[in-house]
Amino acid sequence: MILFDENRKRLAAALRNNSTTPPNSVVLLQAGGEQGVCEGDSSDVGPVFRQESFFHWAFGVLEPDYYGAVEVGTGRSILFMPKLPQEYAIWMGAIKSPKDIKTMYGVDEVYYVEDIKNFLSTMANGGKPTLLTLLGKNSDSGKTTRTAAFDGISEFQKDSQVLHPIISELRVIKTEEELKVLRYVVGVSSDPHMQVMRHIKPGMKEYQCESKFLHEVYHNGGCRNVSYTCICGTGRSGSVLHYGHANAPNDQTVKDGDIVLFDMGAEYYCFCSDITCSYPANGKFTEKQKVIYNAVLRANREVTDALKPGVSWVAMHKLANRVTLEDLVKAGILKGDVDEMMKVNLAGRVFQPHGLGHFMGLDVHDVGGYLDGHPGRQEGQGLKNLRTARTLKENMVVTVEPGCYFIDHLLDLALKDPEIGKFLVPEKIAEYRGFGGVRIEDDIIITKNGSELMSIVPRTVEDIEMWMAGHDVKLK
Repeated sequence: MILFDENRKRLAAALRNNSTTPPNSVVLLQAGGEQGVCEGDSSDVGPVFRQESFFHWAFGVLEPDYYGAVEVGTGRSILFMPKLPQEYAIWMGAIKSPKDIKTMYGVDEVYYVEDIKNFLSTMANGGKPTLLTLLGKNSDSGKTTRTAAFDGISEFQKDSQVLHPIISELRVIKTEEELKVLRYVVGVSSDPHMQVMRHIKPGMKEYQCESKFLHEVYHNGGCRNVSYTCICGTGRSGSVLHYGHANAPNDQTVKDGDIVLFDMGAEYYCFCSDITCSYPANGKFTEKQKVIYNAVLRANREVTDALKPGVSWVAMHKLANRVTLEDLVKAGILKGDVDEMMKVNLAGRVFQPHGLGHFMGLDVHDVGGYLDGHPGRQEGQGLKNLRTARTLKENMVVTVEPGCYFIDHLLDLALKDPEIGKFLVPEKIAEYRGFGGVRIEDDIIITKNGSELMSIVPRTVEDIEMWMAGHDVKLK
């Protein structure tokens, strides 16, 4: 709870130092509500509750239907808990008291939701406070935040403009306590990736590999949830960027000779991880697989080596694209001048249609990518999919995930387009049809003078083959 207390203090201080914050202000956040299977579904069986991320950042409360307030002038924190019916104790367990909740979550005061109007009315000297409510758009999901509401809120002055950019920026820059949790959950995810790597065999189902990962992170790391639907693509499915969805539920058979792309990350107390490993299902890279894998690995490593405060994320994306294109030219898959390829965004239009990576924290695609006052979204496939265009700062947490995919739809378009088709060698492209793809994704902290790699898994061809053969490898 020290972590969340520090976040509340940071929030209050940032608002006090903001010239547009109204006097006598109180931050009011609303927790997530009980979630059904989907809107309009009549089933009474819903998913495991997952707290709304902004509310969790400030309070760390695991239960639904709470409100939380932070008095800007003093930093005083108050939770408002739902008053549960006595029958709750029969089905759901003992009902906690306000005193229990105060001890659990380390706030100054706890009251019932039914008291929220009367209590908030007393929080300003001689009058009602101005309530700072959360209203803003998540540039990753496209969804708008939930603005707190309760019966009687219309009697208060409200400001929904000040809070969102300030709390979002605070979420971008992690505290040391937050970094400790992120190191933990990334570590919890790293070893299960290695266990899947060691136990995979041709003939297995993709979901058996997913199941192995889920068991390991829960059994050994206490992670009940994952940060996103696991992507366990083998062979051609590795070129499906968000494979694993309902229409492609990790259900194909792993074949001898396939290269796999496993993108999986555990979630701990709502803190996320996001790691992708690519390797041959039979434990031995073919020469064709080495070409693509080593191109992506070199892109990953060159970007990681260049990361530090003051570096442009867009420049890092372009660096990764350039490195991949250079290696594809060396392999004879492409022909021509790499500078000319970069001018027409060949990598983004054909081989890596997604961005280099994203912020990570309480959401796997964390907030803050395109806040006002920072660079806007770029143009062009791949570039427009960048989840931020910002300059890096100390204590940001990012993923670095270059990739190279052979997607039939994009290859067909490219071969028909004279602007970019001239760079492709058709007979070599034909050899890679059905290859799938390679993505190498790491979770990284931007430090004072460089970066810290949190995801520790075998990455070189030699280390992967040794590990899959049952030998120990020294990782760093």
